[in-house]
Amino acid sequence: MRIIQQALYLEVAERLRAMIDEHALMPGAWIDEAAVAESMGISRTPMREALKVLAAEGLVRLEPRRGCFVNALSEQDLDEIFPLMALLEGRCAYEAARNATAEDLDALESLHADLTRYAQAGNIDAYYETNYQIHEAIQRLAGNRWLSGLISDLRKVLRLSRHKSLKLPGRIRESCAEHLSVFSALKAHDPEGAETLMKTHLLRQRGALRALDAAEVDEVEVVDDSGGDPIPEAQPGRLRLAGKSSVDR
Repeated sequence: MRIIQQALYLEVAERLRAMIDEHALMPGAWIDEAAVAESMGISRTPMREALKVLAAEGLVRLEPRRGCFVNALSEQDLDEIFPLMALLEGRCAYEAARNATAEDLDALESLHADLTRYAQAGNIDAYYETNYQIHEAIQRLAGNRWLSGLISDLRKVLRLSRHKSLKLPGRIRESCAEHLSVFSALKAHDPEGAETLMKTHLLRQRGALRALDAAEVDEVEVVDDSGGDPIPEAQPGRLRLAGKSSVDR
């Protein structure tokens, strides 16, 4: 059987995802297609095809006569996505609790040990990546390809907010405690408990983001001592997926 090399534009799309994930391309930023293509040593054609892929995933938006922009999640986007993620990942935890073998649990034990260590050290970057690995491991244990596809698509979009919620004081330790509770339910092969705890974990993430945003608004108002009204923050448009439209907030 002949091996077909992956199309160049897919490799470019993967590199662009990494740049967005690492905030080398910030939410809301205009993407200079020519400059990025030159930095990668490629032509504009695979760059444009890659951007179409990312637009379909909801990571960027293509605007006629304006170009391409990294998406920025609005409050309404987050309010709509997190409850869905809670339902989907809750179901993953339910099925993982029924399927997990002793070997699977040993692998998760090691990841949770790392997670605890990073939480205690306040290492947000390392914690975030380990947290991500745990969610993906539970997703694999569920063994449900339909769930996996839906969650993977939404998770790509949520990475636009990266680990912002972990910057809320005390959140990293709370998050770790929530994960350990889910893990205890998995070890006990308690599907209902694992599902409930995972849903709670996701919804508390949303609550942490809301609290952090409120704190940032308060800080802006305090810093503005001009005597006028508080400086309004820029409001991002609603997330747009390729082939669909939504009304800006």
